[in-house]
Amino acid sequence: MTAYVISEVEPRDAVLFERYRALAPAIIARYGGRYIVRGGEADVVEGGPPAKTIVIVEFHTMARAREWYRSPEYAEALKLRAGALDRRLMFVEGVSPTP
Repeated sequence: MTAYVISEVEPRDAVLFERYRALAPAIIARYGGRYIVRGGEADVVEGGPPAKTIVIVEFHTMARAREWYRSPEYAEALKLRAGALDRRLMFVEGVSPTP
């Protein structure tokens, strides 16, 4: 079943943030992920604080998403992430296709 990685991102350091953004796509693609949303305009229409930068990545399965996150390649990007941005990160399963 498809899984989504949803990030709410707030950049901290512009230089580190751009370095992180340059590394992430190739690693995500290597694990079969693809961007669905990457920082487009967000308009909060109900509740909560103003929208942060939103990123949504689709993976074929939850196992593959977790494999990407725990991979040695992404570990290098995570070192940059710590100084580059604050984020809330969620893994969410998609819905099963209806017969």
